[in-house]
Amino acid sequence: MPAPQLSVVIPAFNEEGNVLALLAETVAALRGVLDFEVVFVDDHSRDGTLALLQGALATTPELRVLAHEVQSGQSTAIRNGVKAARAPWVATLDGDGQNDPADLPGLVAARDAGPADVKLYAGWRVNRQDSGSKKWASKWANGIRSRLLRDATPDTGCGTKLFERAAFLDLPYFDHMHRYLPALMQRAGWKTLSVPVNHRPRGAGVSKYTNLGRALVGIRDLMGVAWLITRSRRTAVRELE
Repeated sequence: MPAPQLSVVIPAFNEEGNVLALLAETVAALRGVLDFEVVFVDDHSRDGTLALLQGALATTPELRVLAHEVQSGQSTAIRNGVKAARAPWVATLDGDGQNDPADLPGLVAARDAGPADVKLYAGWRVNRQDSGSKKWASKWANGIRSRLLRDATPDTGCGTKLFERAAFLDLPYFDHMHRYLPALMQRAGWKTLSVPVNHRPRGAGVSKYTNLGRALVGIRDLMGVAWLITRSRRTAVRELE
């Protein structure tokens, strides 16, 4: 089987009410557009998520399913999915269904029209469908992050992203790194571009994060990424002949 042109990596934890619809939407958005695979990474769900995905393997040839033996978090699930991906470019979606797979062809088109040094196309939720408190917390966090990291990215929390696999795997790995991909890509010497995307209300289940919990972890992570940026060293390399 030839390698796909695009791998769609979707982390999921206790999302039995969302994964099959999300899979169907992703397949519908990409079939006939390019060769692709969908890699779901189940983060040791305690509900029927993994069983539903395993059942879908028989009817969806583009589907691959990875299962964590221990719950390890979203960043680890994304990284394991990217490591397993067979395409040179990877798109990500959150497993809760709030990201719209219909945006994926547009991200690929933006990539095809963009310069070669843009290695990350980050979704920008211009019309967020979340509670007022969640939107306020996100706006506050994005403002602080933007001032400290100067990554020129209005929305790093959006799960809809498209990036080069090799560039991603070259980044420093740590828990919650998926929230800082624009700054980390820029630290590595690449450019990033924000692309407006759709955002939808959660169809089923509940959010796995609280505003307070996200804020407490985010402060520590933000300081760590800022430190990484100050310690970055890059130089051009040439090989003698």
